Amino acid sequence: MKALALVCTLNPSPARSSSQVLAEQTLEALHAHGVTGEAVRIADHDVRSGVAVDMGEGDAWPSIREKMLAADILVLSTPIWLGHPCSVAQRVLERLDGELSETDDEGRQLTYGKAAAVCVVGNEDGAHKVGADLFQGLNDVGFSLAAGAETYWVGEAMQGTDYQDLEKVPEAVASTTRTLAANTAHLARALRDRPYPSA
Repeated sequence: MKALALVCTLNPSPARSSSQVLAEQTLEALHAHGVTGEAVRIADHDVRSGVAVDMGEGDAWPSIREKMLAADILVLSTPIWLGHPCSVAQRVLERLDGELSETDDEGRQLTYGKAAAVCVVGNEDGAHKVGADLFQGLNDVGFSLAAGAETYWVGEAMQGTDYQDLEKVPEAVASTTRTLAANTAHLARALRDRPYPSA
């Protein structure tokens, strides 16, 4: 089993990122269930605007898409900005929209056999709303979501503490991440072993 975490921080490497930290912790939790994976920071790549699987010469999305198609699990990790998923996460959803026209020999979207999960960080309220936005978008483009498929941390409103600055992972976050990993790995195996029927 493989997982791909798309980290949607606004900041390219080597800048520190709370979204990266939580995505990597989620990959570690998935590893406990026999899932290997990697994180890709979208801001490090020239992912073009659009809703096609390939937006032409220089577009980095096709190579990222290959990794997504090879994975059983997609993890989308985003910060909260102004109460919403950040613009990079929205761009990823828009590029995933291209999957609506990509099908297998039985007419199923290529994403139908894949599970997805969401990581959200921020120092403002809105984690549930951001999760709901991403859940709907991911489901619209063919991904399945397990029970408890979101892990998040939000700091005190209007304060400057970031998740990456915490000395210790809060137990509530660690427990939620473990649940996400267990349920998402279970769902991904079920989808692999018993695919959705053809349309």
